[in-house]
Amino acid sequence: MFKNNIKIAWRSLKKQPFFTFLNIFGLAIGMAGGLLLGLYIYDDLSHDKMFVDADRIYRVNADMKFGGAAESMSEVSAPMAQALLNDIPEVEMVTRFRNIGSIFIRSQDVTDNVRENHIAYADSTFFKMFGVELLYGDERTALVEPNTMVMTRTAAEKHFPIDQAVGKTLMIDDQQVYRVTGVMEDLPKNSIFNEKPLFLSMAGYEDAQQAEWGNHNYYTFVKLVPGATGSDIQDEMQAMVGKYLIPYAQRFFPGITEQQFLDSGNYMHYSTIPLTEIHLYSKRSPEFSTVSDIKNVYILGAIALILLVLASVNFMNLSTAHSLKRSKEVGIRKTLGSQRSGLIGQFLTESGIIALFSLVFAIIIASIAMPFYNDLAGKELSIPFSNPFFWLILFVAALFLGLFSGSYPAFFMSRFVAAKVLKGQGDQSIGGGRVRNVLVILQFSISVFLIMGTLTVFQQLRFIQGKDLGYGKNQVLIIGGINALEGKKESFKDAVLRISQVNSATLSSYLPTPSSRSSGTYLLAEDRSQDKSINMQQWAVDEDYLSTIGLTMVSGRAFDTDRFATDSSAVILNEKAVAILGKTPENVIGTRFVGHLDQEDSFFTVIGVLKNFHFETLRDEVGALALFYGGEYASNLAIKLNGGDVSRTVAEVENIWREMAPTQPFEHYFMDDSFNSSYEAEQRLGEIFMIFTMLSIVIACLGLLGLATFNAQKRVKEIGVRKVLGAGVGQIVYRLSVDFLKLVGLAVIIALPLGWYAMDRWLQDFSYRIDIPWWIFALSALLAVGVAIITVSYQSIKAAIVNPVKSLRTE
Repeated sequence: MFKNNIKIAWRSLKKQPFFTFLNIFGLAIGMAGGLLLGLYIYDDLSHDKMFVDADRIYRVNADMKFGGAAESMSEVSAPMAQALLNDIPEVEMVTRFRNIGSIFIRSQDVTDNVRENHIAYADSTFFKMFGVELLYGDERTALVEPNTMVMTRTAAEKHFPIDQAVGKTLMIDDQQVYRVTGVMEDLPKNSIFNEKPLFLSMAGYEDAQQAEWGNHNYYTFVKLVPGATGSDIQDEMQAMVGKYLIPYAQRFFPGITEQQFLDSGNYMHYSTIPLTEIHLYSKRSPEFSTVSDIKNVYILGAIALILLVLASVNFMNLSTAHSLKRSKEVGIRKTLGSQRSGLIGQFLTESGIIALFSLVFAIIIASIAMPFYNDLAGKELSIPFSNPFFWLILFVAALFLGLFSGSYPAFFMSRFVAAKVLKGQGDQSIGGGRVRNVLVILQFSISVFLIMGTLTVFQQLRFIQGKDLGYGKNQVLIIGGINALEGKKESFKDAVLRISQVNSATLSSYLPTPSSRSSGTYLLAEDRSQDKSINMQQWAVDEDYLSTIGLTMVSGRAFDTDRFATDSSAVILNEKAVAILGKTPENVIGTRFVGHLDQEDSFFTVIGVLKNFHFETLRDEVGALALFYGGEYASNLAIKLNGGDVSRTVAEVENIWREMAPTQPFEHYFMDDSFNSSYEAEQRLGEIFMIFTMLSIVIACLGLLGLATFNAQKRVKEIGVRKVLGAGVGQIVYRLSVDFLKLVGLAVIIALPLGWYAMDRWLQDFSYRIDIPWWIFALSALLAVGVAIITVSYQSIKAAIVNPVKSLRTE
């Protein structure tokens, strides 16, 4: 019987090539989109799960409020690792990491450096905790000794054959000599270490040995004993505040107690987060590596489901609409004794065959689109053709989708009354128009929802691009790695200023766009109590920083060491810092701060107040900031250009660099590009929204095209009669189209409030955001209606211009 069903199904599909094509193509697009999005989601959900005992590894976090600033940190103090190991029996092992940014590295027998980014110090327990094996070297001893390093395969190959790497020495920043003690395989792209080319031994890092409980710079991971969870050690971690942190604070605030610390509104809360949840659930700063957001998984998962639902609805619609042509077949088979169950099996076999054909086309489409999709998603995904489990899931999913899509048409057509359809009363016996209308409304509601989401995402990005950030990011060239110039920083700056297209230049440690950050706690000289302290970002800049970056003074003045020798101990605050101090921009001038908590005789005097500017992303409120004079601490040079031939100016700057630092790599970027990278996740989301919105519209239009074609075929004689009685083409097109447009209009009414609610929730992640404008609603509706009109009108016009004589002769 099954063989017979397949044979009949194949014949039936060949008889109706247009509808077969629409069904297969519609399902294939939905499947391909679902497959691509599914691979993306799987990659995100499997992040860091490849490590041994990953379910027992947790990172220690700290939530702190002190000095008027509340921070959610992913780093804790250096001595906490040993305290965790000593005080908490559930802790089996501890490992720390500290990011140090970029380094220059070279073999001792060569002169040219290679720049490596995202470098970190690591404890020697790193390999045992995460189960990372070395290709060459011994995991147990690799990072035990000071001045040793472990490199990835890619990093090691830049300097020597990897099988000869162990034991070789490398120069770091032309100053320190490190010995290679291990080479490991490149770490997985969906792991927390994916950006790390090498690890330096923590044993040789002096800061890591200090008992400084107030400095939070170390990513600390714990492996718990089997059966223990992060909540089991929560109370013991929190007890460390009174046991270690408060005694440390008493060095600077004599007599302070934990209760006084809390009564002043300050707090320190320690917590843990599972390793496998960091990538999607951690929203702390700074992170050890680039993270994503679980909301993106939900959004992309919803889009994948929407595409499959649209494809399934499309199949149902086309199949039920086409049922009129098969009504007599069903009537004859019932008359000859076919049972309803046999007819259902027949129709489900057809839908299963269509689903399998669709799967083949979906895999072809996904394979072709994969390189472009990877560029869009910023990943390195691939279809796991060699994985039998993948094929099993794909086959079962395709079969399920086919059977689900074909279930309603199968049960619908098997209900036909044989006597009525054989008497030519098919139109009255078939029905199903109401269900088809509901399915059309569902399809276009989803399409309008996605259109609105796409427009809102891009409008928020446009708002970000156009918002007054409080500084000028355009035509600012950034030269990184200035530390490589050693004592030639000022000379390099002076030489750059002599280029005709250079307006100004400044040496600084930090920039408003993404760069490393540093904060510190400062005490008022007039009142050194802990409740009057302030926690601020601390940036070292020179006297040209404000003019080059385009910052605005509210009161006081900028740095001017030529006129004021005391500016070497001066500070400029932003308005947020002044507000935390409870002062005004005018009366804060002259206020003195103790330089650092442990330097009671070092003072800084406020000489000016800056207007607030957005040095963090627009997701966050502007925080407190202090600018100190200190171009000698600069790590980059920012150059404001006048315009003209930018590439020529960059080449001239590079020539100066080559003269002063011939062995150091020249690296540059533009500030506006760096700014845009802050919102890369939103840009990717917007592009993904746009592409899959277009796919959803294509699928919806395929269904609408099929329905319009069927509707025109069913009303051939009606059209002929109307034309004979004098109806024009426009009137006939209107009659054929108006019913569909009513459905699309209802879909618009349903989708717009749902779209507003969903996108309003998404916008809440931004501290600075748009109010969804009215024109987004209008444009979403117009696009949906316009696409529907174009789709339906083609078939309507085609039917309207047919010779009425031919139409009236049609059986």
